[in-house]
Amino acid sequence: MNPDWIGAFAIGFVGAGHCLGMCGGIASMLSIGQASPSKWIPLFYNLGRLISYALFGAVVGGALSSLASLSSANSLLGFLRVFAGVFMVLLALYIGRWWFGLLKLEKLGQGLWKYISPFASKLLPLRHPTHAMPFGFIWGWLPCGLVYSTLTWSAVSGSALDGALIMFAFGLGTLPTMLLVGYGSQSLKSLQQSPIFRNIAASLLLLYGLYTIYQSLSLLSLNL
Repeated sequence: MNPDWIGAFAIGFVGAGHCLGMCGGIASMLSIGQASPSKWIPLFYNLGRLISYALFGAVVGGALSSLASLSSANSLLGFLRVFAGVFMVLLALYIGRWWFGLLKLEKLGQGLWKYISPFASKLLPLRHPTHAMPFGFIWGWLPCGLVYSTLTWSAVSGSALDGALIMFAFGLGTLPTMLLVGYGSQSLKSLQQSPIFRNIAASLLLLYGLYTIYQSLSLLSLNL
């Protein structure tokens, strides 16, 4: 199994507490206008998120790999992987709550989000539980440093398939918490907010980010 998939899953699982802060009220929002909210709504909403993540992961992964191939710039992906490694380090610092500079990245996405969000709002109130899927497809791109950081990772994966699988693995990591919250459970929240669990996970991600940078720089030095 590709270690990048495991890392992406870990980012989603550990960082899901951040997702709760940004998307925790969506479950109640989706029930507006429904006399008896369907139990399928959280499932379809999250399915839409995962499809969206995988699709955009495939697009950026495929586009960057094609660009590197067409330009014959063999070192391009290496430089970009260093860049992605830096984002992994920033993400680890954020998850560990050691430094919150990654939040500045979210502010950059807010300008674009104000043009995207009206499309999601038009889907409310939901006329059928399956309509939660396109809502989740759009709402999954709410400005989020975790999503953007993982997307840079998928961009340097080397192929559309790997890019899609990295983003899909990230989405799977967030799925347990988002589903449990959608069904009214908070059972994972205490674990994810545990300082011990959070610091261990952030430390492992930090080490993997530093290793990625070191490995990429070593390969680049051999090609230069």
